[in-house]
Amino acid sequence: MNIVRRLYDWVLSWAETRYGTPALFTLAFMESSFFPIPPDVLQIALSAGKPKRAFWYATVTLIGSVLGAFLGFLIGYAFWAATKDFFFSYLFSEEMFDLVKGKYADHAFMAIFTAAFTPIPYKIFTIAAGVCHVPLLTLFIASVIGRGSRFYAVAAIMYFFGPTVKVWIDKYFNLLTAVFTILLIAGIVAAKFVM
Repeated sequence: MNIVRRLYDWVLSWAETRYGTPALFTLAFMESSFFPIPPDVLQIALSAGKPKRAFWYATVTLIGSVLGAFLGFLIGYAFWAATKDFFFSYLFSEEMFDLVKGKYADHAFMAIFTAAFTPIPYKIFTIAAGVCHVPLLTLFIASVIGRGSRFYAVAAIMYFFGPTVKVWIDKYFNLLTAVFTILLIAGIVAAKFVM
């Protein structure tokens, strides 16, 4: 919990600098392929300080996230042959991967959209999209719709409720982390059914 809180605080610290917007873009880009903290954290902090710019911050987050999805795709597409033994040995079985790959062929759009909109780790799906050779257009459209819906919903909340949301998050951080973990697990279970 402490390491998550420190990482969360570090991400938030960017909101207090003049580099907040570039940091938001970078965070959104990295989170789509390898970084653990979702960009919503910094988007909320920046929007709390300037609620009238909330939709601009959502746009920056969306662009960074979708571009990061292409990096995740590239990781799966170009480096799978070199890393698949590691994944099969330590992270999941070959049978499970083949099952996901088969489901991806039938439901790639819904799987990516679901991961893009919910707390399911989006990076897993962007990398898997590359491994499974999901068409880039499918990845792009599902990501834009899913991530756009999520980030613009955050923007709308921040535009209308502003700083009170940030205060509430800071006050209930531990509870929210627990709820987020529960939602993450539920999302992963749900993704198995969607996929």
